[in-house]
Amino acid sequence: MDYKDTLFLPKTDFPMRGNLPQNEPNRFKSWYENRKIYDKMKKIRQGCDLSFSIHDGPPYANGHLHIGHALNKILKDIITKTHYFFGQNIRYVPGWDCHGLPIEQQVEVNLAGKKDSLPKSKIRELCREHASKFIDIQRDEFKALGILGDWNDPYLTMKFKFEADIYRNLCEIAKKGLLIERSKPVFWSWAAKSALAEAEVEYKEKEDYSIYVAFDLNEEANLKLNTKNAKAVIWTTTPWTLPANEGISLNPDEKYVVTKEGYIFAKPLLEVLIAKNLTKGEIIKEFSSCELENLYAINPLNGRKSKFILGEHVLMDGGTGLVHTAPGHGEDDYFIGLKYGLDVTMPVDDGGCYDETIKSKKLIKDEFADDFVGMHIFKANEKILEILGDNLLDSSKFIHSYPFCWRTHKPVIYRATKQWFIAMDEAKLNGKTLREVALNEINNNITFYPKTGKNRLLSMIENRPDWCISRQRDWGVPIAFFRDKTTQKPIFDSEILDKIAFIFEEKGADAWWDLEICEFLPKSSKYNPSNLEKVMDILDVWFDSGSTWNAVLRSGCYDAGGYPSDMYLEGSDQHRGWFQSSLLISCAVNEKAPYRSILTHGFTVDKNGQKMSKSLGNVISPQEVAKTHGIEILRLWVGLSDYSSDLKIGDEILKQVSEQYRKIRNTIRFLLANVSDLEELEISKFNALDLWILAKASKTFDEVSVAFKNYEFSKGFNTLLNFLSADLSGIYLDICKDRLYCDDVNETRRKSCQSAMVLITRELLPLIAPTLTYTVDEVMEYAPEIVKNGAKDAFDLIYKGLDYSFDESDEILINSREKFFEIIDKLKKEKLIKSTLELVIETSCDEILSKDTLSMSDWFMVSDIKNISSSISLAEFSVNDEIFKLVKSSKFKCPRCWKFDSQEENGLCPRCKEVMKNV
Repeated sequence: MDYKDTLFLPKTDFPMRGNLPQNEPNRFKSWYENRKIYDKMKKIRQGCDLSFSIHDGPPYANGHLHIGHALNKILKDIITKTHYFFGQNIRYVPGWDCHGLPIEQQVEVNLAGKKDSLPKSKIRELCREHASKFIDIQRDEFKALGILGDWNDPYLTMKFKFEADIYRNLCEIAKKGLLIERSKPVFWSWAAKSALAEAEVEYKEKEDYSIYVAFDLNEEANLKLNTKNAKAVIWTTTPWTLPANEGISLNPDEKYVVTKEGYIFAKPLLEVLIAKNLTKGEIIKEFSSCELENLYAINPLNGRKSKFILGEHVLMDGGTGLVHTAPGHGEDDYFIGLKYGLDVTMPVDDGGCYDETIKSKKLIKDEFADDFVGMHIFKANEKILEILGDNLLDSSKFIHSYPFCWRTHKPVIYRATKQWFIAMDEAKLNGKTLREVALNEINNNITFYPKTGKNRLLSMIENRPDWCISRQRDWGVPIAFFRDKTTQKPIFDSEILDKIAFIFEEKGADAWWDLEICEFLPKSSKYNPSNLEKVMDILDVWFDSGSTWNAVLRSGCYDAGGYPSDMYLEGSDQHRGWFQSSLLISCAVNEKAPYRSILTHGFTVDKNGQKMSKSLGNVISPQEVAKTHGIEILRLWVGLSDYSSDLKIGDEILKQVSEQYRKIRNTIRFLLANVSDLEELEISKFNALDLWILAKASKTFDEVSVAFKNYEFSKGFNTLLNFLSADLSGIYLDICKDRLYCDDVNETRRKSCQSAMVLITRELLPLIAPTLTYTVDEVMEYAPEIVKNGAKDAFDLIYKGLDYSFDESDEILINSREKFFEIIDKLKKEKLIKSTLELVIETSCDEILSKDTLSMSDWFMVSDIKNISSSISLAEFSVNDEIFKLVKSSKFKCPRCWKFDSQEENGLCPRCKEVMKNV
């Protein structure tokens, strides 16, 4: 007889292979369209005591998604769903940044030089169309990642109401006296023809000149030092700024010397300058820097006076100790220039070329002036060196870190222009400065994941300058203020500002370009339109995204959760970007942070840790991963990775993740298949093995749930995978096969084993559902009702945890099993046995003998457990001084269960005889 047909073998239609690339798209589509899962999630947790929302950092509406986008959105989705499956009410409204330079530049490219012939409103219309196109593209690509949220009503910074709310934030800041307009050097992108904020600058290697230039002292300065023909030697790496020189800065606390060559240097730097062969170092005079204060040297480029001034910014770590000072081209230069009343000379136009100022202010000798007008500053260096003649003491080139525009990837310059700033150190917020309020929030009211993020944001706020928020472009929210033509002062009249905001809400910010001044003035306005002019700058796009807490969380236009948000989550670069701009605007308007916590993740790199680039051919796109492995593998990669540092990804890494996924899937499949015939739980008669695995599961699930709640997903998954592989699959499920397949279908110990499996499965599914949502949803289609426990799909699940304990230590059980199987491998190689079922274990261990024999036989997968006897053993081992003998069974192999427990050849064992009566 073929006894195989009498066994209760596993049964399930849940497929072993997920075929993720083929099957995922349809299931994701059903979540968004047929099943309306996000709406269901909100409804099912309605009224919960706890709620959670991540406020989405807006990606830029330009181009397709890259792997960094996928990491960011999947991590947000996992965290949001973690709160959901732990029983909280959740909200997630995705959004997009729609204004800004990259879109405007792309429109310019498409117009092929026709931009200047079009009205501003037309350019803005084309920009809006471009952003809309990529919003639709990116929305579909995000949905394909299984991200759940309010995709039907995302927030867009270019919506009319949104633009009005951004503008209202600006008005509030202006009314509080924190908005300042002044001429000051700022990072200037000559390629984009616009000012840049610090967050829009990246540093790259650049080759520049290193030059030492001698400025002759004028007669009065020579007289003061009692010298003849002395020369102040400055060092600079920007020769092109020398025409705008207005002063030479000295350190107020250092001694200076005149050498035999007539050169003036700072005394602490003399040895360095001797090594550079600039002087032999013979000192003819030593003096204090203050002796030259307010006296003059002569600029060799133009013969103009250059004032000696004193400044703490002059350091002794390089150069000559005499600093070329051009207030229009540097922050330190600007502030020390203010103190001494120096002119802010600016001969450079928007495009980085010298303008007519070169001639009108005689910044270059007359015979060369015409050549310089219209010349790009970076092309002028060689010509300047030539004009310097004998005053150029030394010239060389070197490579150094230099600021570049992160949009155009061209080097930037410092250029003084009239810009709008948010003041960091004006005490306008109940006697506190914006810097003080922001620092207090960081120190006292924000939780950081990881904790190191706190110090990073703290140092950036401590050291940042005033925030330049104005840009000289077209595609953005205008700084929509009127200026009095006579006084040139901006007008912050509340009625006018409110009227402008209302018009923006109705017609969009395009109205600023389309409507006449009179149309923005209330009927009761005291201002004459003919005496007013519009400010035509637009806002830095970081002001847009930094205002989203107001437009999304406080406006009532979106079902996005409360203000402050529970979490902002972005890449670590956003400490200088969105985290900072959001914090400053919220603190300026409401004196508090817009978030309770910040979570930051690293960047995606290839398997070797290199940055991804098309030229290296190491770019991995989420679309490629979806086609080859499936989105679920990408999601598990996020869950398994330590996101606090850079995350490596490559084909081999994804194959390893796929293997982990298969282990999880096959474990779940085994659990489903072996409980398919269970109708009621049997939890009153768990044996030792059942209690052991339930206790293990309880402890593991507790640890994993704590890790997940703390957003330590890598730690949680490593703990969980170890349990699934070692304890659940490697031991429990393996040893339970005998009673699952061979016991009577109604046998108590079979039902208790199945019940343990059901209890574990019920908690395992919601525990992994935040990451493997697709798989858990698929599981629920095939799960027996006893596993579903009333749930219709994955989104009805909620994690509650297990509460079982194993009263004794399992040390001797684990250690004896390990040693047993080490010996078994040797016995099989020596062909002394084919199966462990041929064996009986004889032991002195009361801890094992006191438990029911069947359980302990299953633990070692032998046919029996007995007290020590005089039987001849095949092998022996000891654990904690307890002896274990491996003895061949004297009984026969049961043809049904293969245990050696039959009294005769080919005869059934007692257990199988009983089972067969009911088959």
